[in-house]
Amino acid sequence: QVQLAESGGGLVQAGGSLKLSCAASGRTFSGNAMGWFRQAPGKEREFVAAINWTGGRTDYADSVKGRFTISRDNAKNTVYLQMNSLKPEDTAGYYCAARLIGNYAYDARSYDYWGQGTQVTVSS
Repeated sequence: QVQLAESGGGLVQAGGSLKLSCAASGRTFSGNAMGWFRQAPGKEREFVAAINWTGGRTDYADSVKGRFTISRDNAKNTVYLQMNSLKPEDTAGYYCAARLIGNYAYDARSYDYWGQGTQVTVSS
């Protein structure tokens, strides 16, 4: 059974940092593009960051550019999201996703596997 499991969420004050992890099991995703998305209550799921299969190309939403860093360790079948200078508007459930074919995409509908999510809450 293929699973993506996020961890590392929590409650943090504005200006603080968190590092999210997404561990894959059931198959390797070392050859696949991966992405992070987030969804706040009452809002649609939105793109946060993505990384190609080698880790050599990354992309970010404008709202997180310069603050968040996506990375991957293919030997561990794990993708990370380092989040610095967190703001209250970053509060959301954060989800990792894997795309089976093609490079990373900005549309959540382009991804084939999803984790259950981890909650990030930033207090002001």
